[in-house]
Amino acid sequence: MLEEAQNKPRQKAPRKITRQRLKNIGLYYLKRFESSVENLRRVLKRRVDDYARQTPDFNKAEAYGWIEELLQEFESWHYLDDERYAEIKIRDYLSAGKPERYIKTKLFQKGIAEETINRLLNNQEYDPREMALKLARKKKIGPFRPDDESRRQNRQKDMAALVRAGFDYDLVCDILNEDFS
Repeated sequence: MLEEAQNKPRQKAPRKITRQRLKNIGLYYLKRFESSVENLRRVLKRRVDDYARQTPDFNKAEAYGWIEELLQEFESWHYLDDERYAEIKIRDYLSAGKPERYIKTKLFQKGIAEETINRLLNNQEYDPREMALKLARKKKIGPFRPDDESRRQNRQKDMAALVRAGFDYDLVCDILNEDFS
C-alpha cells in the first residue's frame, strides 16, 4: 500500500499566473482557434480560477483586470472579432445542415450579441427545408431510408431526431411524408 502511494506520479505544481503568462495562454489559444471575446474571457478565467484554487494567497481580482486589458489589446490588434467569428461559425453550421435555432443557440452561448447573430443570419441564404433534407440524407433517415417498411417502423424516431436538431414540427412532417426513391 505504501509502495503504491510512492509510485504514483505527483501532480505538477501549477505555474504562476502573471500578465505575460495570461497573454501567452491567450495568444496560443488564438493561434489554434478562432474565438469570441466572451469565449476567450472564459478560457482565461478558468486558468486563473484553477491556479487560485491551488494558491490561496493569489489575487484573482488583479488577474481578472489583466484579462480585461488583454482582451482589449487583442481586439485592437484584430486577433479577436466577434463578427468575424460569428460569420465563420454561421457558414460552417449552414454547410453542415444545422437549423437556424441551433446556430442562434450556439453563438449566443459563445457570447455573441443577439442582434449580430440575427443580422448575419439574414445576410445568408438559408432554406430550412433544404437544411432538414441535408440532415436527413446525411443520417439516412426519413425519406432516405432504404425501404418503406423501415420508414414506417422508424417514423417516430426520425421525427424526434429532426425536431431535436431544431427543425419545426410542420417542416419535419412534410419531409417525412415525401418520397425520394
